[in-house]
Amino acid sequence: MTAKPLVALAMGDPAGISPELTAKLLAESDIRARCRLVVIGDRRIFDEGMRIAGVKPELTPVEQGADPRAAEGDALFVDLRHLALAEVEPKTATLAGGRFALANYRHALELGRDARVDAVCFTPFNKQAMRLARAGYDDEIAFSAEVVGLKTPASEFNVLGELWNARVTSHIPLRDVAERLSSERIQRALELTDACMRKAGFAQPRIAVAGLNPHAGDGGNFGREEIDIIAPVVADAQRKGIVAEGPFPADTVFLRAKGGAFDAVLTMYHDQGQIAMKLMGFDRGVTLLGGFPFPICTPAHGTAYDIAGQGIASIGASRAAVLLAAEMAGRRAG
Repeated sequence: MTAKPLVALAMGDPAGISPELTAKLLAESDIRARCRLVVIGDRRIFDEGMRIAGVKPELTPVEQGADPRAAEGDALFVDLRHLALAEVEPKTATLAGGRFALANYRHALELGRDARVDAVCFTPFNKQAMRLARAGYDDEIAFSAEVVGLKTPASEFNVLGELWNARVTSHIPLRDVAERLSSERIQRALELTDACMRKAGFAQPRIAVAGLNPHAGDGGNFGREEIDIIAPVVADAQRKGIVAEGPFPADTVFLRAKGGAFDAVLTMYHDQGQIAMKLMGFDRGVTLLGGFPFPICTPAHGTAYDIAGQGIASIGASRAAVLLAAEMAGRRAG
């Protein structure tokens, strides 16, 4: 038994690179030095992942209803026994694959909800498979909030080293973005960004707020959202002690952030920040679900069906996700 954070690692889509990534993570000495991992999945799928990855970490089995905190070892495994290898269609989004990933993730979230683990991570899901398994599935935020019973705001953050990206709107059509922007939504996003970054160790996170329109509206020539909605929220946040500036043109603000002027950029919609972050570090980016009572992290990339089964998938982003979750969990415990 150790004081290292216990992180639940839910296996993602079985038809992609998730099984091999999961196996590689358990074989990483730097991860096992900083946290204990309990994998949630099916041992048959995991064994195939080990074969593909060419690794064979030692595992301690944990029964489904048991408390993993009572188990010894740095690499634990909860075998849900819910998917045979023959049922997996490689490189294909399927109902079976979606059910597999959802069941694993639900179990991991329940462990977090019940304080049986300190953080939750998952290897990549496939949204199409998740929707086959659960009609109306939008994203991990809504599903996680339902399982955990969260009633307060939550949001998705992209993390690349010391640079964070937050957003006001997320998985909605681009045509709906402008009408969804409001002072209340922007304020909530800004306050949640500040709070989550402080929990991650930033004493006073410096947050740049992007505009919605080209050139941040160009003084009202290309829209008034910056003048009428965004700028007043930034000014109010400053009065409350949040270190925020803006609105800035979205096409240059990430250059300033990358150069060290800011710790985070709050964008108005999904691709406004995602494109910049993934260009800067696709193989290192982490997605953090903020606002939950425990850290939830995943690599920012997808299931990579095109290279699945070849053993060449990089674990850079997955490693970063686990280490961020462990670091944040350790700060909570401290």
